[in-house]
Amino acid sequence: MPLVKSKSDAAFKKNVATEVKAGKPVKQAVAIAYATKRSVGKKDGGNVKLSIGRGEKRPTDQGAGLTAKGRAKVNRETGSNLKPPQAKGPRHDSFCARMKGVVKNAKGPAERAKASLKNWNC
Repeated sequence: MPLVKSKSDAAFKKNVATEVKAGKPVKQAVAIAYATKRSVGKKDGGNVKLSIGRGEKRPTDQGAGLTAKGRAKVNRETGSNLKPPQAKGPRHDSFCARMKGVVKNAKGPAERAKASLKNWNC
């Protein structure tokens, strides 16, 4: 029997009962029910097409990265919560450290990564 795709407690309990009845251990049934509950309402985020021409991302000579319009499109289509670049703080430090590693380990010139480092003042 298929699982109920809902965030309600009744659906959660029904999903656990369904999985236990199907012969799964209780812990595994609970884990599956939680995963089903979490997946409700999420959108597929892998296929968002962004364009420089439509003003959704910047060209590399302008610092690369997404514009406000591009962030809004990604947030709308994937359910994300992308934020603009941060001037100082933990998010800024984390981004800079991550992108420096991308540039260092890149197989090619990594122009967009270098431009985004410039845009974030890393």
